[in-house]
Amino acid sequence: MKIVIAPDSYKGSLSALEVANNIEKGIRRIFNNLTIEKIPMADGGEGTVQSLVDSTNGKIVNVIVKGPLGKDVTAFYGILGDAKTAIIEMAAASGLPLIPKEEKNPLITTSYGTGQLIKDALDKDCKNIIIGLGGSATNDGGVGAAKALGVKFLDKEGNNIGEGGGAVGKLNSIDISNIDPRIKDCNITAACDVDNPLCGPKGASHVFGPQKGADSSMIEFLDKNLSHYAEIIKRDLSIDIINTPGAGAAGGLGAGIMAFLNASMKRGIDIVIELTDLEQKIKDADLVFTGEGMIDFQTAFGKAPFGVAKIAKKYDIPVIAIAGGIGKDAETLYLKGFDSIFSIVDGPMTLDNAIENSSILIERTAERIARVFKACSYKNI
Repeated sequence: MKIVIAPDSYKGSLSALEVANNIEKGIRRIFNNLTIEKIPMADGGEGTVQSLVDSTNGKIVNVIVKGPLGKDVTAFYGILGDAKTAIIEMAAASGLPLIPKEEKNPLITTSYGTGQLIKDALDKDCKNIIIGLGGSATNDGGVGAAKALGVKFLDKEGNNIGEGGGAVGKLNSIDISNIDPRIKDCNITAACDVDNPLCGPKGASHVFGPQKGADSSMIEFLDKNLSHYAEIIKRDLSIDIINTPGAGAAGGLGAGIMAFLNASMKRGIDIVIELTDLEQKIKDADLVFTGEGMIDFQTAFGKAPFGVAKIAKKYDIPVIAIAGGIGKDAETLYLKGFDSIFSIVDGPMTLDNAIENSSILIERTAERIARVFKACSYKNI
């Protein structure tokens, strides 16, 4: 019997590999003579770097870069087991968690550090770079990241326009003559699960600006600046990105990496499935375990457990999810490839207690599930 364990991380608690290890411990308390394959999963957001490094026997690289406020921060990215593929979470260099709440200000925050991570990956001879676009603190259209790679953004006097979404309105011309030449030989993909355009009511500023500290007047100003930015890109580079789906992701970084790095957009879970070779590993399994911190109706909107379940059902393999909690309308997932869903919470407890004891709670839940299988096998059920 072969079991595949392919969970996402439990955010704020355990990595995907730690979750998988604890599920395995619980199962092996009851069934010891099994083939178990663990495949840490992610959906392109937080935790994707760690999951893919764990899945491919890669490594984490730490780099000092400019954070969203221009101060030095220690960021990270992953190089996968092939030594040629880098996986970057832009939030590690340019994300909201790097800024104190009272200092949020998309007028001045920059994506420069993300560009520095890309440059470091090029320095390490990576030929494939995947950039996760979630969790940004910025609204600069990727100007900062492109600057770090050699692109010049000039005002009417021929000077650098400065940093942040507030400076983008000063843009008069773009000079890409000094962009890092290695980019043309690199395949760059953005892990993006939103289809927001760059500007307008569904654009970067209106939809994501408030969580980055923008008030209503600032939102209008930022949106106007990004519209101007798109016009200059169209004029100077002959690339029209203003209405391209995903251009508004990560404060417009989606637009920037498409325009300057020739990046393609792909759903995060699809990238992870491909890089982990999930389908090949899952197709001959007898049972699949997956899970995440909170499982609910939103799981079907491209989250990792749903991606796992879709592949398992393609081969008619049962799927069991183990989650930290079960949320609203989770039962709808029974029509989308999940056979059963379990919560690790086995009695009244606080969230802090559940997080603190998540390892043993996962292990016990997996053991109880294994005991049901054992009992059924005695009766040939």
